[in-house]
Amino acid sequence: MSASVAESAGVTLLLKRLLISTLLLLGLAVEAQAAELLMYRRAGCPWCQAWDEAIGPAYPKSDLGRLLPLRTVDLDRDPAPAVALLRPVLFTPTFVVADEGREIGRIEGYPGQDFFWGLLEKLARGLPPHS
Repeated sequence: MSASVAESAGVTLLLKRLLISTLLLLGLAVEAQAAELLMYRRAGCPWCQAWDEAIGPAYPKSDLGRLLPLRTVDLDRDPAPAVALLRPVLFTPTFVVADEGREIGRIEGYPGQDFFWGLLEKLARGLPPHS
């Protein structure tokens, strides 16, 4: 193989890697743009399990679930999402309403089914009109 052919193959490989990296970054940027509800959790969290049982099945079918699709984040296993948090997540569960990659507000802990819906509705009212 001549030097120019090897050099051309190297440039092609570099361009492919650059294109893949750019597409991945664009995908993350698009993902972070939509309004969403992030649920930060840890394995063995009893309040997370209580939420899963009481709210989890109904959430995606609710108006709030359609407005704020749920994304779960395991603090011990998952990479940090591309969301600018107002402060670090210390407790589980912590529910963060994010829009355009920025935290709008949060619910720390799970206060029970009756309080959760009301608190989340209040946070959703803080979303900008485009969401």
